[in-house]
Amino acid sequence: MVSRENKRTALYEKLQLLRSVTNSHALSNASIVIDATKYIEELKQKVESLNQDIASTSLPTQVTVETLEKGFLVNVFSEKNCPGLLVTVLEAFEELGLNVIEARVSCTDSFRLEAVGGENQVNVDAQVVEQAVSQAVMNWNESSEQEE
Repeated sequence: MVSRENKRTALYEKLQLLRSVTNSHALSNASIVIDATKYIEELKQKVESLNQDIASTSLPTQVTVETLEKGFLVNVFSEKNCPGLLVTVLEAFEELGLNVIEARVSCTDSFRLEAVGGENQVNVDAQVVEQAVSQAVMNWNESSEQEE
């Protein structure tokens, strides 16, 4: 009989804990379980919503620029595919007066650009190039978010 009483007490304590965790005001055991079920469904919906938000949020794009003997090595990387970003970055090169001497691009599942840009006649430094390319990426991000 003691064992039955212990089980009953343990069950009561667990139900009260469940009641408090789910903010239920129910008194009967069945109502507490029903409230807990509703609470779990609400949590599942919140998780799905957050997962959708995360999936739709733009992942940060990394931009690095290194100075070479005659020009710059520009790397742009994003973990997601970025349709149209290549054009935007190349337009930034053009505005800076940089000629693309060599470039490697991959945009299947992610976006990766490695380009060597040579100076035309304008004297610019790596920081100016990095700012211009980063600004181009931000502009692309804003325009792609408006299209969605």
